[in-house]
Amino acid sequence: MLDKQAFGTFLKSKRKERKILVRDMAEGIGVSFGYYCDIESVRRTPVDLHFISTAIKLLNLSDEDGQTLYDLAGKGRTMAPPDLTAYINENKIVRDVLRIAKDNATDEDWQILFNDLSNKKKAP
Repeated sequence: MLDKQAFGTFLKSKRKERKILVRDMAEGIGVSFGYYCDIESVRRTPVDLHFISTAIKLLNLSDEDGQTLYDLAGKGRTMAPPDLTAYINENKIVRDVLRIAKDNATDEDWQILFNDLSNKKKAP
């Protein structure tokens, strides 16, 4: 899905699904109508963490759709998704692991890590 969709396009589709007016979204996020329209029309690059987290709340997005919105914002700026940037920057071990992994980790390695962390999350 990320390969074919832009941040603004995804945002617009979710807003329309929920029948929210553009002006109401812009006001709810605290940006100008024109700026918001530029985001949805993909005339501006994806925006900051506040914009995205507020949009997620206003649209009442599922966790999966919220993560997609963050991922599309990162992709649009060719950066890490904004919800992960601070975590990566604040944790040296995360940066070190990512640097090693980018040249050495396989999809299977990442799947094992994902499964281990997911199981840990579910445990009491």
